[in-house]
Amino acid sequence: MTDTPSLMSSIEKGLEEAPATSTSIAAKMDCLDVVVCEEPRAEHEAAMQLDNDTCPLKYSKRKKWTITTVACVFTLLVSAATTSYTMGYQSMMKDLNCTSSQAVIGLTTYVVAFGVTPLFTSAFSEEFGRQPMYWVSVIVFLAMYVMVALAPNIAVVAVARVIQGAAGSTGSTMVAGTIADIWEAKDRGIPMAIYSITAFGGTGVGTIAAGWIEANPKLGWKWIQWISLIIAGCYTVVFAFTMRETRASVLRAKMIKKRGLSPSDLGSEETVTGQEKQKFRDLLWVSLTRPLEPIVFAVSAWLAFAWGIFYCMIGSMPSVFREVHGFSIGQVGTVNVTMVIAVIIGFFTTILQERIYKKKIGKRSVEARLYLCCIAGIAFPASMFMIAWFCQPQIHWALLCFALTIYYWSTFTIYLAVFTYLADCYTIYASSALAGQSLLRNVLGGVFPLFTLKVSDKLGFTWANTLYACLAVLSAPVPITVFFLGRRIRQRSERCIHD
Repeated sequence: MTDTPSLMSSIEKGLEEAPATSTSIAAKMDCLDVVVCEEPRAEHEAAMQLDNDTCPLKYSKRKKWTITTVACVFTLLVSAATTSYTMGYQSMMKDLNCTSSQAVIGLTTYVVAFGVTPLFTSAFSEEFGRQPMYWVSVIVFLAMYVMVALAPNIAVVAVARVIQGAAGSTGSTMVAGTIADIWEAKDRGIPMAIYSITAFGGTGVGTIAAGWIEANPKLGWKWIQWISLIIAGCYTVVFAFTMRETRASVLRAKMIKKRGLSPSDLGSEETVTGQEKQKFRDLLWVSLTRPLEPIVFAVSAWLAFAWGIFYCMIGSMPSVFREVHGFSIGQVGTVNVTMVIAVIIGFFTTILQERIYKKKIGKRSVEARLYLCCIAGIAFPASMFMIAWFCQPQIHWALLCFALTIYYWSTFTIYLAVFTYLADCYTIYASSALAGQSLLRNVLGGVFPLFTLKVSDKLGFTWANTLYACLAVLSAPVPITVFFLGRRIRQRSERCIHD
């Protein structure tokens, strides 16, 4: 962890320095008062200076990277828990005397809870701070590993997975909000890329490790849970000593209380706190309705479809490699190294996207985040057609892995672009905007696996995946449309930044 700041510094120094550009975004990113565009009155400048030591945007690079790394490791753990569970189906069905349809419910309940919960918890984090939510989530997440491992039947497993998914959702939307708290828009690309790598790549890492645990007859599905618990427990110790609060309004409130000041000492209530002083019920209402805002719904519906297809692939590929190519369960898990390779490639293509962003932001505003995403929108259905027609015994499995790598790269690029774009659009309200995105994405991700195997059995792997590819073609125009019309769509939201 200590090497992360220097590594990131080296990467950032390797990027071409783009000319400094004055933008309306930068003007709106003022320390704790991110939503306030006006300069503080002269008589309050001294009081406002008291905030400098606790301003999230002014944390040292080392502190920013420490917080980012610790938060992203939590994302890695909750992502790995999503799919590592699926690798234990065979031993679970034997031990708990359940069917494959019953076993998959544990995946569905986890993913759906993962999507629904942030609609409520994002309002809590924006009102009461990030750190309390992290603590509750980490502890509950750990406890559910024990409940799953000791479950006497599949019903208890399903309940535990619901609770674990709800707790783990913090590792999705709130981590992105944490990054938005401490990094200005112009510096946010690499941290968001690392976040997306852990969120997306974690699903691959989970299956690789769990596949070989399941392959050992002395271990099986219970030990997938126990080993995951041990790893998560070690993380919790590190978390306790390194994670800090990043929510600006909470830090301001603590500073006011510590120094014996009143809100009026820092300026008028409206000027200083802006929208942050809303009542909690108003924040909750905003979180519940934000998925319906035009820009959130447009990009979230697109990512949700891609995410549903992603889980179709996760559900169908093990059967393809077992039945078509004769792979063992351990080898099937290892196939997901293609996902890890894809996100590594995605990280380096993100560096290219960052160069483009810095050069084009003055002209394109936040839509400059979407250049590479437009290419991924085309590669997404193209790679799915490749996968569909490579699912045949006469075609070497390496070609299928190649197609999967392209597919995972395009999905990762779409995932990263949507997260970064919404974080830039909503700044301090990123958590609730991303919660809306998470709802649509994870509901489809949870529902799609319920019919994946049935569709594959009825149509065959080739035609089932061809069907998914044809549907994906319909989504290709979405990023191009948002790229050109996003500025106009953003004008319809009061809390979205306006150019």
